[in-house]
Amino acid sequence: MWLQYAKTSAEEVATKFLTENNIDYVVMNPAVTIGPLLQPELNGSSSLILDLINGSETFKNATFGWINVKDVANAHIKAYEDVSAGGRYCLAERVMHFSQLTNILRKMYPTLQIPN
Repeated sequence: MWLQYAKTSAEEVATKFLTENNIDYVVMNPAVTIGPLLQPELNGSSSLILDLINGSETFKNATFGWINVKDVANAHIKAYEDVSAGGRYCLAERVMHFSQLTNILRKMYPTLQIPN
């Protein structure tokens, strides 16, 4: 779980520095973020869905929080514009198991072989 460790460690170091230097800050921690990509390469979040629609025979036995990238961007803008914003925000539109995600994908794309 190196990604989670790196994110947590970076947040701790940044929080310590900002607090010691009396700098206002807001921490945004989005769940699995999906939506339109800015870069030409696929990111880790989108690859979770691509694996399912590309014919994976199984899916993860896991539950994640999910949020649209546009909602994450909007949350950053609101936090920037609202002077009372502060602290730590966990961003998730919904929490669902991969079985729920595959059901949604099956309904959206009935001709694809989504794992059951």
